[in-house]
Amino acid sequence: MRFDDVAIPAGAAWTSPFCRWQGPLAGLSAVDLAVDVTGRALDGFDTAAIGHLAFGMTVPQRTAFYGATNVAARLGLGAVTGPTLAQACATSAAVLQAAAAQVATGAHRAALAVAADRTSNGPVMVWPAPGRPGGAPDTEHWVLDPMQSDPSTGQSMLDTAENVAGEEGFTRAELDDVTLMRYEQYRSGTRDLVPVHVPGRRGPTVVAADAGVHDTTAEGLAKLNPVKPGGVVTYGSQTHPGDGTAGAVLTDTATARALGGGEGVAHVRSVAFARVEPARMPKAPVPAARAALSDAGLRVEDLHVVTTHSPFAVNDLYFSRETGFPLDRMNPAGCSLVYGHPQGPTGLRAVVELVAALRARGGGHGLFTGCAAGDTAGAVVVTVD
Repeated sequence: MRFDDVAIPAGAAWTSPFCRWQGPLAGLSAVDLAVDVTGRALDGFDTAAIGHLAFGMTVPQRTAFYGATNVAARLGLGAVTGPTLAQACATSAAVLQAAAAQVATGAHRAALAVAADRTSNGPVMVWPAPGRPGGAPDTEHWVLDPMQSDPSTGQSMLDTAENVAGEEGFTRAELDDVTLMRYEQYRSGTRDLVPVHVPGRRGPTVVAADAGVHDTTAEGLAKLNPVKPGGVVTYGSQTHPGDGTAGAVLTDTATARALGGGEGVAHVRSVAFARVEPARMPKAPVPAARAALSDAGLRVEDLHVVTTHSPFAVNDLYFSRETGFPLDRMNPAGCSLVYGHPQGPTGLRAVVELVAALRARGGGHGLFTGCAAGDTAGAVVVTVD
């Protein structure tokens, strides 16, 4: 989907720290997390123009039934409403598309896009099963079970990475090299995170930095065994579940310039999705990226920065091989392989980091692309003045 006049004002895209599951954000509902961080990110920002909220979340939380309307009301945007969206790990792209469409069609002058998830303490769903002995219910762990089996293929997400690695001939050494590069980029990069205030009996605990990032070394990676016997993916070259939130304000270019104090804006050029053959999830970011670039009237050769949601190092290797985009020009501040994967907001953080990287170089064209459950992916193209 192409957008001709949708932009993010300077300073109007943000992310919280991402924390490993069962870490410092484990006791905070994703809804509460979204309200806390978004409210702080919008402090001092003129919210009068915001007429719509698209809220993304993939793991059910208490009060989640009310979704976007609850979040808007608690942010003081009482007249604002909108959808609550879930598209697995492509939720961020879906949220950005929904918010951008409101602006592009003129339905609203500005729209708020927010995503949050807590994989910690994932709910166990209890489903009635009258036909079972004694009517005993069936259960599903909302976080763990989907990782183990795609209902359309019976294969796990790890299986999809091993399938692609095997077909493409990726070696263990190549995966470890990419992993180490991403950790080095993370350590040398800069990031502006909006702290989380976690309530407590003795006052709030402030979480201002990512939690759960390993002190990864080449020697440490080499010592790890493959997760699957005979495989190439280790616990070092795949991501870990996490908790976090991210968001952005989208509006037309003129309003974005005014809200951003006249500074250059980040134009949202396009959003696209794609699906590949069964159990080949790491391949999906490539056709999604090509579709988004086509909609924006750009080529891979026009890109200055690419960020990815890469739950497996396999993803970035495949993207680089298929598109020719250099691995070392991807993810200049690290990626979800390093700081974790709260599902819904993961892509939005990557877009925030993409905009920051483009601003740091003085502008240019950028792409975010990332895979999602069901062998799908979402992609977003932005241009920074």
